[in-house]
Amino acid sequence: MIGGVWSHLKRSLANLAKHSLDQLPALVKTRLRRMQYRPGVIDGLLAKTGLDFRPP
Repeated sequence: MIGGVWSHLKRSLANLAKHSLDQLPALVKTRLRRMQYRPGVIDGLLAKTGLDFRPP
């Protein structure tokens, strides 16, 4: 799951070379916040793990 989140985050930050390193923490927080409110992305990342989330 963490790998999927990191991969998605890296892709969203890939074209931000014009920004300085000082701006990077704020950009990362913004991208993670956007991801938080996109349930389709989170569901997809969870599905990619192959884990069974149904109750026993």
